[in-house]
Amino acid sequence: MSSFPKSARVVIIGGGAVGVSSLYHLCKAGWTDSVLLEKNELTAGSTWHAAGNVPTFSTSWSLMNMQRYSTELYRGLGAAVDYPMNYHVTGSIRLGHSKERMQEFERARGMGRYQGMALELLGVDEIQSKYPFLETHDLKGALYDPADGDIDPAQLTQALAKGARDMGATILRFTPATGVSRENGEWIVHTEKGDIRCEIVINAAGYYAQKVGEWFKPYGGRTVPMMVMSHQYLLSEPIPEIEAWSKEVGHKLPLLRDVDSSYYLRQEKTGFNLGPYERNCRAHWVKPDDPFPEDFSFQLFPDDLERLEWYIEDAMARVPLLGTAGISKVINGPIPYAPDGNPLIGPMPGVPNAFEACVFTFGIAQAGGAGKVLAEWVTEGATEWDMWSCDPRRFTDYTDRDYCVEKGKEVYGHEYGMHFPMARWPAAPDRRLSPVHQKVKALGGQMAPYNGWERAEWYAKPGDDTSWEATQTWDRAGPWEARIAEECEAVRDGVGILDLPGFTRFRLAGPGARDHLDSLTCSRLPQPGKTGLAYFADDRGRILTEMTVLPFSDEDIGVITASVAQWHDRDVLKRGLPKGVTIEDWSDRIHCFIVTGPKARDLLAPITEGDLTLPWLSVQFFAKVAGRDVALIRVSFAGELGWEIHCDLADAPAIYEALLAGGAKPFGMRALNSLRVEKGYRAWKGDLSTDYSLLQGGLERFVRWEKDFPGKAALLAEKQAGVTKRFVTLTVDAGAADAPYMSTIWQGGEVVGETTSGAWGYRVGKSLALGMIRADLAEPGTAVEVEIYGERVPALVEGEGPLWDPKNERIKA
Repeated sequence: MSSFPKSARVVIIGGGAVGVSSLYHLCKAGWTDSVLLEKNELTAGSTWHAAGNVPTFSTSWSLMNMQRYSTELYRGLGAAVDYPMNYHVTGSIRLGHSKERMQEFERARGMGRYQGMALELLGVDEIQSKYPFLETHDLKGALYDPADGDIDPAQLTQALAKGARDMGATILRFTPATGVSRENGEWIVHTEKGDIRCEIVINAAGYYAQKVGEWFKPYGGRTVPMMVMSHQYLLSEPIPEIEAWSKEVGHKLPLLRDVDSSYYLRQEKTGFNLGPYERNCRAHWVKPDDPFPEDFSFQLFPDDLERLEWYIEDAMARVPLLGTAGISKVINGPIPYAPDGNPLIGPMPGVPNAFEACVFTFGIAQAGGAGKVLAEWVTEGATEWDMWSCDPRRFTDYTDRDYCVEKGKEVYGHEYGMHFPMARWPAAPDRRLSPVHQKVKALGGQMAPYNGWERAEWYAKPGDDTSWEATQTWDRAGPWEARIAEECEAVRDGVGILDLPGFTRFRLAGPGARDHLDSLTCSRLPQPGKTGLAYFADDRGRILTEMTVLPFSDEDIGVITASVAQWHDRDVLKRGLPKGVTIEDWSDRIHCFIVTGPKARDLLAPITEGDLTLPWLSVQFFAKVAGRDVALIRVSFAGELGWEIHCDLADAPAIYEALLAGGAKPFGMRALNSLRVEKGYRAWKGDLSTDYSLLQGGLERFVRWEKDFPGKAALLAEKQAGVTKRFVTLTVDAGAADAPYMSTIWQGGEVVGETTSGAWGYRVGKSLALGMIRADLAEPGTAVEVEIYGERVPALVEGEGPLWDPKNERIKA
């Protein structure tokens, strides 16, 4: 290179596999005027010491998509960029020790089949045909993935780098970024060799991402939610039997994962690579005596094998050949972890024209897909697959250092853990509390976090089994089932109360506030004194979000959205924000109770000065309950007569006590989920996601075609061409378990759709699912099958309307 670049369209900070993949995919999208900065040599961070495993397995639809894409990219990458690569597609075997684990495998197989992958379930007697050195006496079966394997991380990174350079990108090694500043709507990235002015900056700094993230705080940023674990893997000496077998069959052993014991075992040349994820794990760089280093390029931590002793012994019992060879090398290197173990890919929260592609726990497996996703975010403003599972905005400001360390260690120690629907992972609780939190717990509330806010899932009675062990099931039945049924029946027949901390609340104020909001949504905004739902589409017409709108006046409008959507929907509302209009976040200032059921009016009448005769969707901003000032909103996500009571935090305890004294029965989020599915009400990032258009989602009744809005052209084109998928409610002849998210829908031996929600409907007495189905099959009465943990069960399309109270007579009573 003849001179240092003074400008670029994009600057990427970090030269690991993910950063270089992002550069490669930006170039593939035509953005070749991009620069990557690496403080040392490419791969100097976590990439160089990574084991290089490339799995596709996930029970997350988006992560599976991303990892599948990586495997497809890597197979042809060497030839595409003319660079030699060692990519071994060996297949993999995941061992199952329990019925529940095999059910998890069945679910993953169903998702993988839908994505075109040939995952197989193996019986115990079939496993040794693929892995002859394995002890199988205590197993239930295994999952076989023929596309799994391993790759040389350095070669992968260099191949991506060559491809990017060949397309015109610039890679500057030994050029550490030292900071950023902003001027005239552009970024200036500072380095020791000079400054680079650019439109967009990407933080791909791996385990240095938090340090780099601090540079963006003056421009609206936050501390990157992450921590760093040490991960060890062991390389054995050569084993003659492995060498002989590989020569005879002409390929390596499949990569073995004993997920219940928590390790992987891979053939490395003619020996083994053993990598445990131990419970007694260790975080680094979190204590004063272990400070974060200025430079840790191509360095490792000292060996720490004592904590791996149990896992080594277990692996040797599983594959006795492992015990015949000594250890030739130990790798103990840093791996970054976000609090949920997923990476951060997408817009940097609060910062304009800045993105993140960092904190990858499985960076080699995900690098290819991450580069694709990141390039789509940057160049198109949206991704092919809904990537909320990795969106940096999924974490808000409750994720302090202690939280990140506790959750990171928990995720690492349970890397292969099954995430059962009723199990609450215990680390780092009580980050955000309701004003009546202690009362809720005293009433038996079994808590779970929603964007850090503690909410009751269900209410236990004395003697109910609330242990961790009781939750280790995919089945509907458990100590909670009778209690959830009772809660739903109370809402159906009497009156229930749900303590609901953590609604996201925004206030738009100033001249033009209503016009601004109206320009963003496809829906008609309600007038003052009324409330209504508003839907927001991206430029492709896909479902971006749903908000409840409460105008006080044209210059003062309240907006309520999902708790977890706080930073996501803030970005939606800030798009094109005109001068003079402000957005205030009131999420921490106001509390909410849902009071709902046919006797809700009887309960409220003696203790409120509000008008309880006002119709459905009415709003009273100045009412009183138990002598306290409240806003009364006549809506109910449960589909019964009801009100939301919004109040100051300090007034919440007195209001709660008055409602309980009046006979309201506490109910939790699991009951609410059942009630809303019976009504066909959509949940954000399940039924409502960018995987679907507004028309596919059955939301055309909220679209006002006479106005302009983002995505209108795409929706008009889709309407003219014909909608290919339709939202439906299904009644399902389910067995012990209801349909989880992304269960495949079948007809005639063909996959024709997928579920987006599933629950038992306690008012209708049936298992229900919401989902998307091929448009020609959306007619009520169509018979299909739903695959639930590997079992296809009969189901019936009921149409897109609610099964409970289809005419809304109860909610409008």
